[in-house]
Amino acid sequence: MREIQVSEITPVVEQLCISSNRQLNADVYQALQDGFAREESPTGKDILHKLLLNADMAREQGMAMCQDTGMTVIFCELGQDVHLTGGDITEAINEGVRRGYQNGYLRKSVVKSPLKRVNTGDNTPAVIYYELTAGDKIKITVAPKGFGSENMSAVAMLKPSDGLEGVKKFIVSTVEKAGPNACPPVVVGVGIGGTMEKAALLAKKALCRSLDQRSSDEELAKLETELLASINKLGIGPAGLGGRVTAFAVNIEVFATHIAGLPVAVNICCHALRHAEAVI
Repeated sequence: MREIQVSEITPVVEQLCISSNRQLNADVYQALQDGFAREESPTGKDILHKLLLNADMAREQGMAMCQDTGMTVIFCELGQDVHLTGGDITEAINEGVRRGYQNGYLRKSVVKSPLKRVNTGDNTPAVIYYELTAGDKIKITVAPKGFGSENMSAVAMLKPSDGLEGVKKFIVSTVEKAGPNACPPVVVGVGIGGTMEKAALLAKKALCRSLDQRSSDEELAKLETELLASINKLGIGPAGLGGRVTAFAVNIEVFATHIAGLPVAVNICCHALRHAEAVI
């Protein structure tokens, strides 16, 4: 059994909040470069060029790459051989978010009540998902999620008879409906199976997978490639102004489900697909 003070978690979360908002992940940066190379629309190429410059400036000048620094989504994989001491882990994580958004000069976008709409002033509370894993380490992934794209995400409780064609139709139509509102080029996280909330969580986690990593399931990998091609044929293009590059990737995660259901969730993320991780 390994003992970890919860106070060790706070500075880690703080730095992950700052770095994830300032440094675009290498796979996403490469996707922007690849998109620029293959985009045929002059307007689309110009937008992609500006997005690359924006990413460079954010990294070099220590600034947020987008004014919407998101609601902080955190995946915490907690090793079962870890004994946490000295306080509450959720409080420690939220303190890290609080410090990160303050010290990193990141916009605070969280309201305490979805109905009263009063800003909490520190971007807390974070949305935290805990998962018990083997080992004696803690893995923390911070994934700030902007709401231009979050608002265009959707869940459908399809019937089993809708089948694969129904799943494909829902995914493509969701992206088509999002149009320019999701700040394309986008990354499309898809969750299939489980229950309503499980499908949505799968879709969210799918966004944390590297863009150059296809599903380990051969059929799902083919489906990801097929859906990406269908989405890019929509012609939405960078910033929704037309072009070939509407999406960088479609990442699909699946889970078992009930005989009577076929839940499907689509979680869209804008070109500023942000996440950073650390292991304690």
